[in-house]
Amino acid sequence: MKFLLATISQTVTPEGIIDRYPNSYNHFVLPFVIGITFILVYLFIGLVRIIYHLPSQDRLQLLKSLFIPKTAWKNLKDIFCDCLLHTKIWKRKPLLGYMHSAIAFGWFMLIVLGHLEVALFAPRHLSGLSEGSLYYPIFYRFFIWMNPEHETLRGSVFLFLMDFFLLYVLSGIALAMFKRVRSIALGMRHTTKPSLADRVALYCLWAIFPLRLLAEGFTADLSGGSFLTKPLNWLFRAFFGNELNFLPTWWAYSICLGLFFLAMPFSRYMHILTEPLLILMRNAGLRVRHPRKGFAEAEIYACSSCGLCLDACPMNAQKKNLRYSSVYFIRFLRRHNTRRVNEIANKCLMCGKCATICPVGVNSHAIRQVQRESLNNKLKFNYSYLSDLNSRKDSAKGKVLYFAGCMSHLTPKIIRSVENMLEASGIQYEMLDREGGICCGRPLMLAGKTGAAKSAVAANKKAIEESGCSILLLSCPICLKIFKEEYGLENIEVLHYTQFAERLVKEGRLKLSETEQSIVYHDPCELGRGCGIYDEPRNVLNGIGRLVKAPKERDESICCGLSLGSLTLDEKDRGKIAESCVGNLMAHNPDSIVTACPMCYKALRSKADVPVKDFAEIIVENIAENNN
Repeated sequence: MKFLLATISQTVTPEGIIDRYPNSYNHFVLPFVIGITFILVYLFIGLVRIIYHLPSQDRLQLLKSLFIPKTAWKNLKDIFCDCLLHTKIWKRKPLLGYMHSAIAFGWFMLIVLGHLEVALFAPRHLSGLSEGSLYYPIFYRFFIWMNPEHETLRGSVFLFLMDFFLLYVLSGIALAMFKRVRSIALGMRHTTKPSLADRVALYCLWAIFPLRLLAEGFTADLSGGSFLTKPLNWLFRAFFGNELNFLPTWWAYSICLGLFFLAMPFSRYMHILTEPLLILMRNAGLRVRHPRKGFAEAEIYACSSCGLCLDACPMNAQKKNLRYSSVYFIRFLRRHNTRRVNEIANKCLMCGKCATICPVGVNSHAIRQVQRESLNNKLKFNYSYLSDLNSRKDSAKGKVLYFAGCMSHLTPKIIRSVENMLEASGIQYEMLDREGGICCGRPLMLAGKTGAAKSAVAANKKAIEESGCSILLLSCPICLKIFKEEYGLENIEVLHYTQFAERLVKEGRLKLSETEQSIVYHDPCELGRGCGIYDEPRNVLNGIGRLVKAPKERDESICCGLSLGSLTLDEKDRGKIAESCVGNLMAHNPDSIVTACPMCYKALRSKADVPVKDFAEIIVENIAENNN
């Protein structure tokens, strides 16, 4: 069976007319056929491997999700928006978004229009299947010469669209080349160092479309062309005469395509083919269970190594620490470099900013967590405090139960401020950990000590449920995240004190005095990116003073550097990160900095020249005199 069409027989008839019908094989298609065959086989093997390593329940869950209309629609929408249009990059960095979408969506449209063009204007080749041979002109402009149907309006529209989208792709390629020279112009301060396979694939990608333009330009008078290829053909004929030797350009085009497909599995560009699978798995609700297999492998190969996480990572406060960012963590996982993988996993602050900013949606944060568990879960832990916790009989039946957490106990001022806020609002409450020494389990999980964390969770959960409380109030975002995600507290509302304060203000139980001071609010990692709480603290602070914006806030907020997530980062490096965070917050010279995390409070106070206040502290300072 013949796959891909053959050359053009340039036989001159007695009337002097060139016979323009393809009827024999041409070797120039070989590089493309070899490359596309290789990548298709590699994809099939990789897909089987990923699905095989999924737990049976995950495989079933993935299969079921494909037939749920709502999920299927979301899959299509996400694939179109994220893989082709790159809307996530557009929203943050428009010029960079244009570059990616021009290449991805433009190439996609060239493929789609090319197949439609074949179906409409090359029925002879499609009908070859019935004769026992499959003729399908992938290189349409070479194998199909001037067809009378191209002279129709319909044919002219296709010729115009093919030239338009080729120009669209070329504009993206031009920007990609420029980015390599001056990435800052496209909104990127740092870019990743390409591997050898990356370079081969990159240079082939840069060459594919200019070569396509040249090839189609050489044959535009025979195969048809429009506003881009026709003038190029006229130019070629003006310089080289009418006898154009166009075969070398088609050879070069095919070779670049073939090399690109051969290099793709070993390069960053594998994300083009893997990202749709990741979207299907993510929308099915699958999660990382192993640092290298199953869902994690789909994430690893879907990473585009774009480098956006380099700028986002708070570790970039020092250039030496860029090597610990997510893009290199994923790269070393892919290369099975265990030493570097473990080093980066333990150094990370686990702030989650890389996962939030990632245009592909790779949750490297979760992969690091599972990697830590495989490393550190064998460490011993002293459970002696749990028996003391089980002996406590604090009763908060129908009341608010306040859990300060061990981090708040390191800054007692926060605990006093929360209690003063509750008392001023007339709230009846009990405090679970007034004696201190109770861990919610989140730091243990961040360290990979899942066994110890589960024991702490079980003991805490029992004490909370036996208290009979209706609201569990927390002043630590670290505690909030784990209580919401891991405890499964039924009929108990879990709230951060910023959320509870907003409720009290709305109910009129907490009245605040308005001042002239300007305030900048710092979003703690676990509270913002971790739990999605951004507006509640701002709504309250707007009633106290004039809230100013930081250049990077909300999901782009910079980590304070004191995160418990890093197991190996030294004090000096943490200090540099805190300085970077304060510099961002002080961009508009506010009178004070407010945060809602005990760790952030401590870190920012050590580096700021203006007062740094805890959220509860500034509330207590500004409670109105007529507050009941």
